Formats: sequence, C-alpha cells, structure tokens
Amino acid sequence: MSGFARIGKLALATMLLAALPAALPCAAQNAYHPKKAAPKPEPTQQELFDYIRAKLLALSPSDGINDNQEVTFDAATSILSITQPDGRCDIYLSAIDANSAVWEVFDPSETNHTREELLRLTLTSLSAKKARTCYDSHNQVDPAIAPNHVRLLFSLEKANTIPDFPETMGKAIKKLVALAGGTAEKKLF
Repeated sequence: MSGFARIGKLALATMLLAALPAALPCAAQNAYHPKKAAPKPEPTQQELFDYIRAKLLALSPSDGINDNQEVTFDAATSILSITQPDGRCDIYLSAIDANSAVWEVFDPSETNHTREELLRLTLTSLSAKKARTCYDSHNQVDPAIAPNHVRLLFSLEKANTIPDFPETMGKAIKKLVALAGGTAEKKLF
C-alpha cells in the first residue's frame, strides 16, 4: 500500500471519528424516544357482541334454570336476546344506562335445593325506558319480570378461572351499550 493510500485511509478514519459524537445524540435520542405505535382500533359492535356471546355461553351456569342456551344480537334494533330454559329476554341496549353496572355474587339456592353461586351483572334502564321484555317458554310475555333492569348471569366458579373477568366483561358490555345508542360510561370521579 502506498503512503498516499495510508494517509487517505487515516484521514477518512479521522473524519468519521470526528463526526461520530455529532451522530450519537441523534441515535441516542431515537433510542430513548421510540416512535409511538398507532393506537389499537376500537372494537366494532360485532366484535363486542362476539366476545360477550362467547363468554355468556362458555361461562354459563349449569343448573338447568339459569343456563344461557343461546345469545343473539340484532344490530338494526340493538336488541340482545338471551335464551334460558324457561324462556328468553330481549334486552334493549339503547335503553341501558352503562353507569348503572353492578357486579355481585348471587346464591340462587332454595331451601331444599342447593345450586352453584352465580356472578351477576345488573344494568338498569334510562329513566322512563324499558330495558327488557322477557317471554316464558310458550313465547308469552312474562309480566312477573321487572322491565327496568337487566341481569347477565355467569357461573362464579367458571368466571373465577379468567383473570380480571368482571373488568373485561364490564368494559365490553359498556362499549356495546354505547355503540347501540345507550348512555356511555362517564367517569364521575
């Protein structure tokens, strides 16, 4: 290698080393401030219904009375229908107040017959609106069931196998209610 080639390589290396400190802050800045990922798109009405339906069926009580046998949704009317052994209830999601959601453990046992405990989500209707209409097994309106609130039932034992189930289901049902025209959840505090 000639002397000029060595000097040229030495000069090039010196220039690169001189430029390195100027480039490092930019590289370091990019390493510490990565570009933000695009936010996840909000789930659609159909995706929310699919999640809720799957959980109502998979985590259904198995006591022959409170079993969730079928769950359907009509997006045109915003009606969620849940069929159980003794009939079905049509839930008017556009009439629900999402701020009214209450979770509780419920024991449906009777004096002479014990049943598994249930996890129950209760939602109430907006003022002067009907939250549901329930029908008996002969498809006749059941006047004994109060129309101003809705109850979704899950097996407590099955629900306890899913981490944070009440929070996740609560968010899903509140978002579906909002998309269906009901009152969206408001953070009061």
